[in-house]
Amino acid sequence: MTRPLSHIRVLDLTRVLAGPWAAQNLADLGAEVIKIERPGTGDDTRAWGPPWWHDGDGNETRESAYFLSVNRGKKSVTLDLSKPVGQRIARDLAAKSDVLIENYKVGTLTRYGLGYEDIRAINPGIIYCSVTGFGQDGPYASRPGYDFIFQGMGGLMSITGERDGQPGGGPQKVGIAITDVLTGMYASLAITAAITARQTSGAGQYIETALLDTIVAFGANQILNYWCSGNVPPRFGNAHANIVPYEAFPTSDGHIILAVGNDGQYASFCRVAGRPELIEDPRFLTNPDRVKHREVLVPIVREIMRTRTRQEWIAALEAAGVPCGPIDNYAEVFENEQVRHRGLRVDIPGPLGAVPTVASPMRFSATPVQYDLPPPLLGEHTREVLAGVLGMKDPELDALASQRVI
Repeated sequence: MTRPLSHIRVLDLTRVLAGPWAAQNLADLGAEVIKIERPGTGDDTRAWGPPWWHDGDGNETRESAYFLSVNRGKKSVTLDLSKPVGQRIARDLAAKSDVLIENYKVGTLTRYGLGYEDIRAINPGIIYCSVTGFGQDGPYASRPGYDFIFQGMGGLMSITGERDGQPGGGPQKVGIAITDVLTGMYASLAITAAITARQTSGAGQYIETALLDTIVAFGANQILNYWCSGNVPPRFGNAHANIVPYEAFPTSDGHIILAVGNDGQYASFCRVAGRPELIEDPRFLTNPDRVKHREVLVPIVREIMRTRTRQEWIAALEAAGVPCGPIDNYAEVFENEQVRHRGLRVDIPGPLGAVPTVASPMRFSATPVQYDLPPPLLGEHTREVLAGVLGMKDPELDALASQRVI
């Protein structure tokens, strides 16, 4: 079945997470994604294990879980870009591609003759997306950076973690590399927008995405709280800065999330809790009242929640239309009947047996995501791509292999 980007070829010069995440999104949408990797080693994340995948016979492979998580749907081509002949082959591939994504240090690809101006000269329609830590310009442009650094520098850790003075208080990073993932999402959105723009203009363009820019933009609602009030947002742990009660509460046998988002839900909660008098308490009548008096209300709610089990609360609150939920680990996530119904685990057949992947959350009625290619083995498609796209013959490919270019 034709997918939205089945007419698009992407040259993927990225590694680790942000760039590969963007390229995987495009592959999910049907694009042919050619992933260029260093001969012998490949993407850095191929070595980021354990854990490693076990093949269909239960044997441990050298395919890392990290690499598998962000590289489905791609073709792996090994190519040494530090060598002139490797650079020439990359330019030839770019000339026959619609999109190029790269996340090299600023200036590196220009030195290789693979910068935007170099590629635009041979392919005016190219959509060229650069992913960097700090951007292409500015005093920090040449600095390297990882997700953890940006979670701190971009403000996220200043609002994440338990409140100062509380047990476990202090800054805390998010448990996934959220800056990388979000940057990949913005990059893939920008690329698809540029593809649409090209349909009208006929011209490609240059796109820049930076991890620092992304994580600052991600904090917009907290930043507006600061700009509107003049007060720097503190950490609230599992609580919400603008809604009360809206946090994790201990029950008699574990924690649940109680997310009372409006006054009607608050009234329903109070009735379920057997405390109707709290509905008309002037301190708690409206959400602004409850936010103002959170230090009074939250301890009351905490004591109420301890009187029943987690499942008793969830059943009663769901029946009353009060948003709530468990705090599941990943084993429990994939035992959840809704997760199973939505098919959020997909197993893709491949040379190492069926490889699991987390399904794309994008659902299309007419052009659904398909899972045809598992994450590739290093260099698995080198000869196929160079022969099919560039018309190279076996003697030339053999010579390149002997020179360790591919």
